Amino acid sequence: MVLPAATVVVLVAAAFGSGVVDAIAGGGGLITVPALVAAGLPMHLALGTNKGQSMWGSGAAMITFWRAGRVDRTQALFAFPLGLAGSLVGARLVLAISNDALRPVVIAMLIGAAVLLVVKKPTRDEETGEARRPIAAILALVIGAYDGFFGPGTGTFLIVGFVALCGRSLVNASADAKVVNFASNLAAVSMFALDGAVMWEVALPMAAGQLLGAIVGARLAMRGGARIVRAMVLVVSGALIVKLGLDLLRGA
Repeated sequence: MVLPAATVVVLVAAAFGSGVVDAIAGGGGLITVPALVAAGLPMHLALGTNKGQSMWGSGAAMITFWRAGRVDRTQALFAFPLGLAGSLVGARLVLAISNDALRPVVIAMLIGAAVLLVVKKPTRDEETGEARRPIAAILALVIGAYDGFFGPGTGTFLIVGFVALCGRSLVNASADAKVVNFASNLAAVSMFALDGAVMWEVALPMAAGQLLGAIVGARLAMRGGARIVRAMVLVVSGALIVKLGLDLLRGA
């Protein structure tokens, strides 16, 4: 399957927008997956190609946050491998449980996360306390597994979890979320690539757009602080709720 050059250019532009959104609040797949499907890729190939390009964006955002000192580096030492392991387990479980059964649960969780973000008072930038390391580890493992299994809202859940349960500020939570998200993306790409479900001739050009978009998004998050992260997380949560709700009604 070969896509026209003009279509690839459009997909690269979509990847840039996805990188910006994903670096701030997660949910970049809301842009790239529909774009890949609209370009004519079968769903399994669209999902694999999406992971093949999105890992570059999550990696670039992670490095940008890391260099700015926003990532909890001690936490990253265990969050990264746990996110990786969780995603591999989730990818295996996907064969045993129907995505349709999970969709209503995810909608409810997204609504709860959005409400929590609205009512929770903003926190100052702070380091995660030692007592909360186990909570961060559980979040990395469980949400990493969710990303490997299903995926929508992964970044949003990580951000809200790190804010509400680990005492991180919104900007630092976005940074910590990228560590786990990059790990889970790496695991998912490995699984898809082994099955030949990544269209690299499309994924690599899109990766360039993702890289640039992720750097821009991470810098916007750091400059805009909690306000821009909070607003973007709420927008992404709303979009995910609508999309998953429509999919549920259509039986998609």
